[in-house]
Amino acid sequence: MRNLLTVLMITLWATAAFAQYSPEENFDKNWLFYNDVAEGAEQSNFDDSNWRKLSLPHDWAIEGPFDMKYDCRMGALPVHGTGWYRKHFAMPATAKDKVVRIEFEGAMYNSVVWVNGHEVGHRPYGYIGFEFDISKYLKYDGSDNVVAVRLTPEDYSSRWYPGAGLYRSVWLKVDEPVYVDLWGTYITTPTATEAKGVVQHETTIVNKSGESKTIKVKHEYIDAAGKSVATASDEITIPAGEKGWSGVFTNILKPALWNVYQPNIYKAITTISEGDKVMDTYKSTFGIRHITYDANGFFINRKQVRFNGVNLHHDNGALGAAVYKRADERKLEIMKDMGVNAIRCSHNPPSREFLEVCDAMGILVIDEAYDVWRIEKVKNGYNKFFDQWWERDLGDMVLRDRSHPSVIMWSIGNEILEQHKPTIGWKMAKELNATVKKLDASRPTTAGFNSFPAAYDFNMVQQVDIAGANYKPVKYSWFSENYPDVPLYGSETSGVASSRGVYHYPVDKYEKHQSLQVTSYDIVGPPWVYPPDVEFHFQKENPRILGEFIWTGFDYLGETSPYGGLDNIDNSDHWNSDYPSRSSYFGAVDLAGFPKDRFYNYQAQWTTEPMIHLMPHWNLADKNSGCDIKTGDIVPVYCYTNCDEAELFVNGKSVGRKVKGKDKTSLIVDFLRYEPKTFDSPNILSWDVPYQPGAIKVVGYKNGKALADKEIKTAGKPAKVVLSVDRDTIVADGKDLAYVTVRIEDKDGNFCPLADNQVNFEVSGAGKIVGVDNGSSISLESFKDNKRKAFNGLALVILNSNDGAAGALKLVAKSKGLQSDAIEVTTR
Repeated sequence: MRNLLTVLMITLWATAAFAQYSPEENFDKNWLFYNDVAEGAEQSNFDDSNWRKLSLPHDWAIEGPFDMKYDCRMGALPVHGTGWYRKHFAMPATAKDKVVRIEFEGAMYNSVVWVNGHEVGHRPYGYIGFEFDISKYLKYDGSDNVVAVRLTPEDYSSRWYPGAGLYRSVWLKVDEPVYVDLWGTYITTPTATEAKGVVQHETTIVNKSGESKTIKVKHEYIDAAGKSVATASDEITIPAGEKGWSGVFTNILKPALWNVYQPNIYKAITTISEGDKVMDTYKSTFGIRHITYDANGFFINRKQVRFNGVNLHHDNGALGAAVYKRADERKLEIMKDMGVNAIRCSHNPPSREFLEVCDAMGILVIDEAYDVWRIEKVKNGYNKFFDQWWERDLGDMVLRDRSHPSVIMWSIGNEILEQHKPTIGWKMAKELNATVKKLDASRPTTAGFNSFPAAYDFNMVQQVDIAGANYKPVKYSWFSENYPDVPLYGSETSGVASSRGVYHYPVDKYEKHQSLQVTSYDIVGPPWVYPPDVEFHFQKENPRILGEFIWTGFDYLGETSPYGGLDNIDNSDHWNSDYPSRSSYFGAVDLAGFPKDRFYNYQAQWTTEPMIHLMPHWNLADKNSGCDIKTGDIVPVYCYTNCDEAELFVNGKSVGRKVKGKDKTSLIVDFLRYEPKTFDSPNILSWDVPYQPGAIKVVGYKNGKALADKEIKTAGKPAKVVLSVDRDTIVADGKDLAYVTVRIEDKDGNFCPLADNQVNFEVSGAGKIVGVDNGSSISLESFKDNKRKAFNGLALVILNSNDGAAGALKLVAKSKGLQSDAIEVTTR
């Protein structure tokens, strides 16, 4: 196969991949795109000479424009219509007796695939990968072959932004007639101790040779240092036209175990041979770890782990749904900095790259199949395809992801409306649960339940191994009393809304604000949510609860609560009533990746390295602050810290020291559907002080020793643009990214927290701009422009390397009346 690949790579646009972990040999380059109906575009002789040239991943909807006529629940972007992708490639005569497959990791949405005018298959669900054997449709004489893909996503198909297009990678695979099947390896570790790891390795092999084959299967296991630590082998006979199964196990002595602190990864190289001829080589990765659970805890390698978790939707802000591994890596780095150790993928299977990053970073994952079963939530939702596709989609999710050590639970659904049907819901849940268990019995199943008490009284919760409760902290004790043997965690918690750097006064006033922004004091949200400290309290009161997954880690496109719709989810006019609000406010981090104040509340609870955070900013009396504060007005100052005590200084003068647990802050929670209406938080330290321009500073103490401090100064007029980049060297592969933070400062270097200056960007050298953002949920500026207004002092530029173009990538940022700045990134 390697010789054939060499020929292909020399002669073709297309490159081939012999295993799912070979990103260097993908089919992502040189596609043609047309965003409209195109009659006959599936035919190979169709004239596509005027179509747009691009490489994958591609999400056409994120290119905009925003428009009120589109559903704000789905981002007010054109997530609809028809999109065509075509790719021309040649195949040499040496490939004629091979098996040629094309794999799509994700196609959003309602995909149909043709090769040389022949329809080879379709898949409605955009979050599930699939492949087709296209061998018989190809020409092997060096002439032109054409693969054509039509996508027809619909409005009102989702409760969040799904994206549109070939937003994940595509692979061309050229194999001998005997090869490892798609997602064909299944690796588990039934024994995982410090002394020994038992690696159980199952492999599915396809025989399309036309005759029975006796195949040797060999596995080599390699540790993180590149050392071969074990081998295993098997021999099986596979009848013509059938699939064969190989199962072996081996022992790895003194293994490096995988856990959230040390995510040690092993590589498995599987070689299948007939006699001396190698038929296929397949690479897999895995971790040696042991998971167990009971009603009192979740355990990895016999050590209890509480879930410090977040829910994440799949979009990456300015990149839309397009999958870039670095985007996921950055997102998860930010989450780990907050103290996160677990992700719930809401509410669909994530990308392969996302799970690879979680494996490498030691982040636990709840892999979720869907948001709806048969009963619709939106008029064009997955319920339209459920009866025909649920079993295939659920099964493929498990098959694809079951060797990832980060995946610790399978979720069969979120807030499924069948919860309310006593004769239907539990039976469906039982059937879905059985489907999962048939493919992987090594992990528990779960679901997110929001219906109380129906989900419990109607036997729905009892059909999964671990129950997830959405927004029910005050019911945790009831659950423990009535269902003492069922493990439970908070699958969606808190859910308050906020806008980074925005403060409205008085703090206890809950209403929609004319700015369409939300105060960062974290007391505002739709009717079902509550401040984080309420969840902290009930988790502590009920230690058997396994932990929580906050709603959400990052802001995401769409679902604009508390603006737009709070109920009546089928009425698009209702959701669009507060346009231009077009993305969520729920995140602890904004859409651009900048932490909000709430980020630090969680960091104070979930991390041990001394930290302290102070809010609000200290330009409250500026006329454009929106705060309506004057000098002398009383302002509540909040501090989040994991220190024992904190002392606040205003213009150098102490206004008192506060002790965590003793000095409490009263929070207004009058939008809850249950008592109490106020809550005294032992975690937030606060002072009511007369506002005076100048500076506020807080110092954190532990055992009487000052360990952390934070100072905020009243900033002068914006004077300069300051750039910083997350990485100064990236890979010249056309997919790596560098994230540049744009910060507005005054002449003395103080951050300007209200600055909204437009910043223009010039890029030169070995790369390009692929996205700009500022974190505002109401900005209608294009994500694909070369300029952006700052939002509360910050903006973001995402740089993308050129494929194969090593060298310097330079970004210059200019703003009228401000000192400019430049930054350089090396690509290699």
